[in-house]
Amino acid sequence: MQTSSAPVAKDLVLVGGGHSHVAVLRRFGMRPLPGLRLTLITRDIHTPYSGMLPGYVAGHYDFDECHIDLGPLARFAGARLYHGEVEALDLEQRSVRVAGRPPVAFDLLSINTGSRPGTMQVPGAAEHTLPVKPIDRFLEGWERLIDRVAASQGRFRVAVVGGGAGGVELALATRYRLRRLLAEHGDDPNRLEYLLLTQGPEILPTHSPGVRRRFQRVLGERGIRVLTGHTVVEVREGTVRADGRPEVNADAVLWVTSASAPAWPRESGLAVDAAGFIRVDDRLQSLSHPGVFAAGDVAALPDPRPKSGVFAVRQGPVLTDNLRRAATGRPLRPYRAQRRFLGLISTGDRYAVASRGAWSMEGAWLWRLKDRIDRRFMERYNNLPQMDETKGPELASGVADEQAIRELSTLAMRCGGCGAKVGSTVLTRVMQRLPVTRRDDVVLGIDAPDDATVLSVPEGRLLVQSVDYFRAFIDDSYTFGRIAANHALGDLFAMGAEAQSALAIATVPYGRERVVEEALYELLAGALAVLEPAGAVLAGGHSSEGAELAFGLTVNGLVDPDAIWRKGGLQAGDALVLTKPLGTGTLFAADMRGKAKGRWISDAIASMCVSNQQAGDCLRRFGATACTDVTGFGLLGHLLEMTRASNVDAVLEVGAVPLLDGAGETVAAGIVSSLQPQNLRLRRGVADLERAAKHPHFPLLFDPQTAGGLLAGVPAERAAACVDELRRLGYPAAAVIGAIEARGSVAEPVRIAL
Repeated sequence: MQTSSAPVAKDLVLVGGGHSHVAVLRRFGMRPLPGLRLTLITRDIHTPYSGMLPGYVAGHYDFDECHIDLGPLARFAGARLYHGEVEALDLEQRSVRVAGRPPVAFDLLSINTGSRPGTMQVPGAAEHTLPVKPIDRFLEGWERLIDRVAASQGRFRVAVVGGGAGGVELALATRYRLRRLLAEHGDDPNRLEYLLLTQGPEILPTHSPGVRRRFQRVLGERGIRVLTGHTVVEVREGTVRADGRPEVNADAVLWVTSASAPAWPRESGLAVDAAGFIRVDDRLQSLSHPGVFAAGDVAALPDPRPKSGVFAVRQGPVLTDNLRRAATGRPLRPYRAQRRFLGLISTGDRYAVASRGAWSMEGAWLWRLKDRIDRRFMERYNNLPQMDETKGPELASGVADEQAIRELSTLAMRCGGCGAKVGSTVLTRVMQRLPVTRRDDVVLGIDAPDDATVLSVPEGRLLVQSVDYFRAFIDDSYTFGRIAANHALGDLFAMGAEAQSALAIATVPYGRERVVEEALYELLAGALAVLEPAGAVLAGGHSSEGAELAFGLTVNGLVDPDAIWRKGGLQAGDALVLTKPLGTGTLFAADMRGKAKGRWISDAIASMCVSNQQAGDCLRRFGATACTDVTGFGLLGHLLEMTRASNVDAVLEVGAVPLLDGAGETVAAGIVSSLQPQNLRLRRGVADLERAAKHPHFPLLFDPQTAGGLLAGVPAERAAACVDELRRLGYPAAAVIGAIEARGSVAEPVRIAL
């Protein structure tokens, strides 16, 4: 991750992780622009490289070989990564609306979301076809189709709608993969039948006659029937109907028609063409809204080009340069699209046809050439270069940004003590934007102008209180607020308490007033998204500016005296139940080093965003005898606390302990949290340590967790039913991981079952 000590002066938001934007991220990572903060909003954590997708579908590449991992790339670029789907733009307020989170403000906006096949205008196409875009959804559907074909009997008919290069290539690649699958299963590959439907009079209309002749021959040799002049007007279950043509029977329909645009650019008021693509000038800037840029398939250029990844790749360097220039008030430079380019179209097997203007050629050597070109492209993103430390702060060169430069100079000198508090005006605006919730037992809360919160404790109940506060480990303030709230509330739920109220403690990085306001608002909005469903109110808190983002909460809960869970309640005969998987410590340590896959981090964040409230209620119903939440001391540290307080021994089945995806790989690579060495001192509580330490997952027992799950003792006869119910409630990794035994004569209370 490239970091900068410069306060934020401007926000550049990138919507979509397409081919142009991956180039923008890489180039900003090599040469950052101090004062310019990047935010990437993407629906997909792994962006597919279009040039290798036919090879992936055919089985020549695995997933990681043909996908760019946006997690490490965003960290390299110093960009905040927001995993979500854009719903709308507010161009007047200069913000992006993303599903499930507060709006994201921008000074500069760039859009590179790609396109998708137009299906909605054809009845039944959305319900009964597998569109090639969005690609991640196509790949999920493709895996299901593979299973369908393997489980089928007799003739299986596949229809591919679309006669362009994409349709032809997909028909050949899917046929190759499915025939190999059937052969490997001892089945007859010849029971697979393929049709290619195109509305025009010929396939590959944008290519030369020579290329068309080559593919007509290849399709004929592979037994793929081509039906020209077939304008599909309806798709039903098992059939495709074309205008004026007999119905075509099909068990599966792949849809590779002309591209369509998302609806939100048009709805936002951006200038778009008749098809809804964003109209830009030759500098890739919106014709209607300066400061908004678009590239790749979603852009409509003055000199139109086919919707092809090759153009998006070439636009990346120009887009990067123009975003820098726009941020620093310098003139933009034009993008000049290549008139002719070399196209390499694969034929499913390791064979390809080359196309450039009127010239064409084919051969296995061309596939090898394509393979080398594609792998070299991917290498640029799999092995990221070091930042060029010799480059100075370019923001100072922008003549039109003298005000921003003055703000940066002022922001660099900040006071301590109460002078470090967030300003009253900013704080007031944030409070006005947040919803106010109330409880009768919160007498004075956040909406009162008094100096402290006043709480009442109902008669016959006890007050349970805990506090947590830590530095941010992700750049998404809203999600960090959610995780911090879950982490803090976990202590209450582990005690069997009902959440009542919370006091927030927030430190936000120095920046312009608007930047500080948005950061504080996102933190508190994230916390409220967790507190409110739990029944707690945000009753007050403290905010300040500092060098880095940090957040925590003091949480208050109420519990009946006879319903308190203590760590000392475990009984011999209990089963040990864990509600969430382990691995956040090692995964985020790997993420800091750029060694974690984006999907691993995305899954870890999703786990941390799951509240322990329902898990606690479930454990209560099944008679849990003791409970704790698994956090900083790791699973073994917290289990040792329970066994010692309960005067029992525990048998821990390390192979049954659920792990987050990727945690085994990162710990095997020797990547552990900075707290791990201290936690490892607790291994003295493990019997037969030398034998236990041989298990590859043994280090994960000491992995510190953030917003981890609950660890509880449940009567053995109820444990299986308890786990089933936990999984039904949304804790899919819940598992029985061991058992409690009477205290023995051995000094070490935990025995590891391998």
